[in-house]
Amino acid sequence: MTLPTLQVSRLINVNVTLTPQAAQGQNTNALLILADTAVIDVVTRIRAYTSIDQVAADFGTSAPAYLAAVLWFEQNPQPTILYIGRWAATDTHGQLFGAPLTPAQQLPSAWTGISNGTMHISIDGTPQSLTGLDFSAVGNMNAVAAVIDGPLTGATIVWNSIYNRFEVTSATTGASSTVSFSTTGTGGTDIHSQVGLAVTNVGSYQANGMLAETAIAAVSLFDNRFGMLWFGLVVIGEVNADVLAIGAYIEAAANKHYFGVTTQDANVLNASDTTNIAYLLKQLKYNFTGVQYSSSNPYAVVSLLARILTVNYQGNNTVITLMYKQEPGIVAENLTESQAEAVSGFNCNVFVAYNNNTAIIEFGVSSSGNFIDTVIGVAVMAIEMQTALYNLLFQSPTKIPQTDAGTQQLVATIIGVLNRYVSNGLLGPGTWTSNGFGALETGDFMSKGFYVYAPPLANQNQAQRQARISVPIQIAAKLAGAVHTVNVSILVNS
Repeated sequence: MTLPTLQVSRLINVNVTLTPQAAQGQNTNALLILADTAVIDVVTRIRAYTSIDQVAADFGTSAPAYLAAVLWFEQNPQPTILYIGRWAATDTHGQLFGAPLTPAQQLPSAWTGISNGTMHISIDGTPQSLTGLDFSAVGNMNAVAAVIDGPLTGATIVWNSIYNRFEVTSATTGASSTVSFSTTGTGGTDIHSQVGLAVTNVGSYQANGMLAETAIAAVSLFDNRFGMLWFGLVVIGEVNADVLAIGAYIEAAANKHYFGVTTQDANVLNASDTTNIAYLLKQLKYNFTGVQYSSSNPYAVVSLLARILTVNYQGNNTVITLMYKQEPGIVAENLTESQAEAVSGFNCNVFVAYNNNTAIIEFGVSSSGNFIDTVIGVAVMAIEMQTALYNLLFQSPTKIPQTDAGTQQLVATIIGVLNRYVSNGLLGPGTWTSNGFGALETGDFMSKGFYVYAPPLANQNQAQRQARISVPIQIAAKLAGAVHTVNVSILVNS
């Protein structure tokens, strides 16, 4: 008989508490391409791609979405992820997508024993009974789809070999265009579940038809539903009115994004023109929209965005300027001096050839005239700071006290982020030329590249303290800038 012994926890009790996983910030290295394509349905809306062969498998190699995507993956260094989204620019077809079938369910032997198959399905609300489906001679899943498609009216059914499923599409479009889930057939061998189109098949879903949406409505939807997944945006098939509406939205959106526009309007080469999209956007001074002119490629700005969105802000000396960078796959423009000045005057970018057998991006600016690397870099820094402060509060096992000591925890988190942006090259030492605050005065040299000021808690008004709002924290940050042009004077004396 074993004698009882006392548990050590009677004297020493140790508990382990795991802190919550840190919240992830917005993905600032991804691009979203919106296209009016039936490849992606209006329920799924968005697909992620990590290689151009994945895009080719879905879209082929001639679709606009592929032609834009190839510029993304051609860049060096190569970006890691691309999102393509469905813009319903025209009324859409009602669709039914089957559950993925297993390899065994795709074997001809799973079907050749059925010579009198049957199932029920409704197209646009009208029931149909498909009977006498003879699969005895099928050799693959395309043949199975052809047998079912034979008696089906008002719709077509195809086999998708990439997603291993059947897909039914109504011939009509608009809000009344629908395809119901399949139901049990009568008078033969029921196949409604075997085809994966039943509501009980896990993974099957409907995508009812919808009326056309505007480009700005699509952008708003993708920002609200998927805004944390992407940062850059390109819309295929937009017109000037769409660009102006999207630019306004992107400028005002809570999630930070950058909108890239390609123009092939040769009016940007005429300094006196006031109709081209670059001129119109310049008047609006949008920071988060940039235009590139390309006479040869309607998606050229994708390459520009691919270069700037590959920046790793967590590294050392990694921040770049777009000036002097390359655009693989884009034909360089041969411009006269006056044409180049006209493009520059519209705050429009161009991949341009020089007479030393080189071609470069020039000048890498937003429609406002501010440099794209600055606009995006500062936005990414703000996103990281927001996420870092959230995680400080979220992961703290106890509260962050509303005291001067608690304020210093907030300040320390902010300084940690700022130090990273000094290290990566966005910020750097320099003289502060704006109005001062705290101990900082105009003309002071900031050796760290930044200054953070938080007033004493004693200065906070009671209402804000009772609302548990921190004291206002002010940051002065000095951009490191970049050299784009050089002037040299040489004095020669014999």
